[in-house]
Formats: sequence, C-alpha cells, structure tokens
Amino acid sequence: MGVGRYPASDLGPSNLGEGAGMAQSATASIHIEAGPAAVMAVIADFAAYPDWAGYIKKAEVVETGPHGRPKRVAFSLDAGVISDDYVLDYEWYDDERVTWHLVEGRMLKTQDGSYTLTAAGSGTDVGYQLAVELTVPILGMFQRKAERVIMDTALKELKRRVESPASAPAG
Repeated sequence: MGVGRYPASDLGPSNLGEGAGMAQSATASIHIEAGPAAVMAVIADFAAYPDWAGYIKKAEVVETGPHGRPKRVAFSLDAGVISDDYVLDYEWYDDERVTWHLVEGRMLKTQDGSYTLTAAGSGTDVGYQLAVELTVPILGMFQRKAERVIMDTALKELKRRVESPASAPAG
C-alpha cells in the first residue's frame, strides 16, 4: 500500500489546528510491515532523525516525560527555502498515538500534528495529520503542495527506516 491522503473530516473530530489561524490540516497514511511498538520506537528516536528524516538536520530531546518518552524536542530544519530552528511538545498515548504542537519557532507560526498507529494484519497502518502555518504569507496552492511533499516524504522515510532491520533502534 502506498501513501494515501484523506480529508481530515474523514478521520473524525479533531482539535488539531483549533485556534491556529489560517493553518489547514492535511492527512496521509501508509502501511508499514512491523508492529505498532516497532513503528513508535522509530518515531520516538529523535536522535536518529538526522540519519533518515530528510530535512531534519538536528533533533535534540530537551525534556523527557514521566514515562521516559520525549516531552519537548528542539529541531533544526533545512528544506531549502524554509530553514528554521523550532521546538515541539509531544504527548504519547502508548504505542497507539503521538501528538505534537509548536512551542517556538522563527519561520513556523503553527505546527500541530499526530501519528496514529493501528495494528493491521502483520503490520501497522500509520495515519499522519499535520497543520502548519508559516510566519510569512504563502499562496494556498504552494502550501498544500509543500504539505503533501513533507507528509509523503516523512511517511516513506518512516516506512523505510522501520522496515530496515539494520537501522531500527535497539531495544
């Protein structure tokens, strides 16, 4: 199964993007041949993001939550026309869901997102929801195209990372 896109309304009610001004939520999904715990372990391994997550040049856990997973993470992003240092706060729901929101950034005004993991046969269906708003104006069609590229790339790279035994996190 490749990357699929669905209107956010198809995923049921969501508070992502509420109060986010002009940020529009976009969704995508992919099937990964690994269990939810293995997928979530890769998502939570922020130190390894520069090795596989495309435009992420640095990811540093600033604060750890009560269950040992990252609570606050600082990122450096270099995606050509958009370069930013920003901080996200995360909430973890076992190996089923993780949500995040922007705490601070220069180019990013809003970033709210989530991964939702659902066991499916021998693997996991991964849903990705993202709402981004930049501090500089950008035409809607360009923003939607950028969101599609970001989401498709993130899901394909996550799939490649999880399904590659040599690069999976230990533990």
